[in-house]
Amino acid sequence: MDPRPKVIYLPDTMTNWPWPRAMNPHFEVVKAEVDVSFREFKALSAESQAVFDKCDSARLAALAYPNAPREHLRIGCEFINVLIIVDEYTDIENAAVTEAMVGIVIDALHNPHKARPEGECILGEIVRQFWARAIQTASLPFQRHFLDSYTAYLRAVIVEALDRDEAHYRSIDDYIKLRRDTCATKPAIAVYEMGMDLPDEVFYHPVIVELAECIAELMLIDNDMISYNREQATGNENHNLITTVMLEIGLDRSGAMAWAARYHAEVEKRFTDGLAKVPSWGPSVDVLVKEYLDGMATWARANHCWSYETQRYLGTKGPEIQRTGLVPLLPKVNSKAASAAANVNVADLSMMDVTADRKQLSRSSGST
Repeated sequence: MDPRPKVIYLPDTMTNWPWPRAMNPHFEVVKAEVDVSFREFKALSAESQAVFDKCDSARLAALAYPNAPREHLRIGCEFINVLIIVDEYTDIENAAVTEAMVGIVIDALHNPHKARPEGECILGEIVRQFWARAIQTASLPFQRHFLDSYTAYLRAVIVEALDRDEAHYRSIDDYIKLRRDTCATKPAIAVYEMGMDLPDEVFYHPVIVELAECIAELMLIDNDMISYNREQATGNENHNLITTVMLEIGLDRSGAMAWAARYHAEVEKRFTDGLAKVPSWGPSVDVLVKEYLDGMATWARANHCWSYETQRYLGTKGPEIQRTGLVPLLPKVNSKAASAAANVNVADLSMMDVTADRKQLSRSSGST
């Protein structure tokens, strides 16, 4: 038996991406406000809330919207919290319960000034407050585009739950098609529109849609590569590109990671080539289009940076893993039985820190 520790080699996919890391100057102040506000919902048990805090969701928003004014950054932060908490609640439920939760969220979006029913799942009130604040300062085109794209995300979450119930594995092409929605890139990109009147003819133009799908694919590839270790440890790896590639092509983990990195490079080229195909809508609109497209590209960089800076996927070892590319393979863990009634399980991967310290990984270690 090979005595060397099992590790996963994680390629750096964003080395050649032209858009640099940038941080919103309002980050610290807005983070403090949003963190306090979210805790007031008591959506999680004390233990799960402590782990949720390690996600540092405000950091993702500040990286993704580096030029947003303070109020719009707050909306961005609240939206990231919405994404994560909806994910945590639905990930542990079957399709029927997930569909009911999605129904609550959609109703809250369409009735932001209506009090939620007593005893309802807290997701309804979290989303209601988020959207009630957002529409105070957001343009009408943004509101339409956000509702369309976020609803598509929610519907895809139900499909994901059905796949989970049936232990259904999709082909690579089918998986990517579904994952473009479940990664929530499109509503996240739409937040860039909050302060602009981006015409429908731009938002729904085939070239713009294709560019948005490229960014969604870049983000889903990076997310699935970096989160794979966490998901295989907690038994949630079915909805992951690495698992899908391993099953369809017959590769091991390292081979699947290399395949994903190559595909990432292809998508990067599709995006940069696609920029040359963007038509002109006149000087006043073209300025908005450029800002919107730069925002898309910034999101891809932000997602990659945050994935290493947060403790959600790699514990406190993110910066080290980003340098070495080596991830210690986590052992399987039993997720705690949890209901969606304030005891949602949020996986704590602090064990990764202990494992990495103990094994003193180097590039000469065995990989799997």
